[in-house]
Amino acid sequence: MKEYTSAASYKNERNSVVTIGTFDGVHIGHKAILDRLVSTAKNDDLESVVFTFFPHPRMVLQQNSEIKLINTLSEKKQLLEKTGLDHLIVHPFTKAFSRLTAVEFVRDILVNSLKAKKIIIGYDHRFGRNRTATIEDLREFGTVYNFEVEEISAQELDEVTVSSTKIRKALETGDITTANHYLGYPFMLSGTVVKGQRIGRTIDYPTANLKIHEPHKLIPANGVYIVFAEIQGKLVYGITSIGTNPTVGGKQKTIETYFLDFNADLYEQPLRIEFIKHIRAEERFTNVDALKEAIKQDEDYARTYLKHFG
Repeated sequence: MKEYTSAASYKNERNSVVTIGTFDGVHIGHKAILDRLVSTAKNDDLESVVFTFFPHPRMVLQQNSEIKLINTLSEKKQLLEKTGLDHLIVHPFTKAFSRLTAVEFVRDILVNSLKAKKIIIGYDHRFGRNRTATIEDLREFGTVYNFEVEEISAQELDEVTVSSTKIRKALETGDITTANHYLGYPFMLSGTVVKGQRIGRTIDYPTANLKIHEPHKLIPANGVYIVFAEIQGKLVYGITSIGTNPTVGGKQKTIETYFLDFNADLYEQPLRIEFIKHIRAEERFTNVDALKEAIKQDEDYARTYLKHFG
């Protein structure tokens, strides 16, 4: 998969089939659309192109938007690459871009830049300045500029919408099982390991404190989870605690992982943890000894669960 930072940077002489969207989550609803894009490209001897945006349009057009994204841009790219896509364009979404008229968007980007011969799009997709143009307008442009429009059915689009909504709600309540079902893969958090309060070391449970660099990344509900990560080429399981560490008077939310049967200095290294199961909600314990006992119970539960996992 080739990546491009704008439509203008896309250079290919072959004609293409294009789909457009934010594709946050790259979940099972999206996958049906992406599979159709890739298969259409092969069957019609075209290049498959996903045209997406960054930042998310709501971040630019709604000043106080508190939207949280299922994927960081890096995660989204990795997931899209797995679909067999030929080209990914992550176009800068700016206020100037949002003011392009429908004809400017179709003529200058879809036709002149991307050489689109087929557009796969949703029945309710709107585009152009103030999102006034519809799929029927797109079909009319197709007769002028010689491209086909394939409509994604209402039912298929409902599956995309329902999936996104259910994933976000599930993560906000800590329901990793439901989130993973709709994603089609384990939910992930990616960042860098930074120094924390180092309290875990004092109770024999050293943790890797993960800093997420994308402020709009959706973080699951506070609680304790079973996770895994690939570290130094090895698959390592662990227990992740998300929360403020109320037992020791913590104030800031942290994401701390105790890895089972693994100990190494991970400071300043990139780390991605993938979530398997929710164990329990965050609790305030009466003292550090009670906290340590709870972590021991979490570890016992995780080890028992992992014996039967997969």
